[in-house]
Amino acid sequence: METIFPLEQLASFDGNIYEITVAASRRAYQMAKINDPEIERNAGKSVSVAARQLFCKKVNYRIESPANK
Repeated sequence: METIFPLEQLASFDGNIYEITVAASRRAYQMAKINDPEIERNAGKSVSVAARQLFCKKVNYRIESPANK
C-alpha cells in the first residue's frame, strides 16, 4: 500500500527541512485555491500532494531574497 505522504523521500531528504515544509504548505494553498483535482484524487490531502510534487521534482521552489519582494 502506498502512503499518501512521501515518507521515504522525507527521510532521505538532505536539504533544509524547514524550507521544503514551507514550500509544501504554500503549494498546498495554491492547489486548494484553484480546486486542483489531484487533491480530490488523494483523499483531500493537499499538503501530502504538494510534498510529493516537490520531492518528485514535478514542482520546483526557490527562496526569494527580501529585495525581490
